[in-house]
Amino acid sequence: MIKKYPNRRLYDTLTSNYIALSDIKQLVMSGAAFKVIDAKSEEDLTRSLLLQIILEEEAGGAPLFSEAVLSNIIRTYGHAMQGFMGSYLEKNLQVFADMQKQITTQALPTSTAPQVFKPEVWTGQITALQDQMMSVFGIKKP
Repeated sequence: MIKKYPNRRLYDTLTSNYIALSDIKQLVMSGAAFKVIDAKSEEDLTRSLLLQIILEEEAGGAPLFSEAVLSNIIRTYGHAMQGFMGSYLEKNLQVFADMQKQITTQALPTSTAPQVFKPEVWTGQITALQDQMMSVFGIKKP
């Protein structure tokens, strides 16, 4: 449990220390479960802190999302497909993370491990993932 105080400070109740946004990013990276609440109102602020981390990462020089992707995400708000979009993205990202873990785990014991991290190796895997997800949702390739 992390409490956010009005002075914008974050307090980790597990370690009894004040922490920074970078510490929350490390919690995410390590897969630790946590919740951020407003110390006064007890409102759940977890999503807003996660979005803040994404914003800082996007501003850091190597953005993950193009303007076109961000525009398309914005267009889904208020649309009948809004609920579907969140679920779709979540499932795709989970499949991607599982695939990444599997490929990395399989490659590490070999001497060719550095080859796994080259973009060419991922291209075929990502294309297969896209095809799989499109078929799950009944979408035909253009």
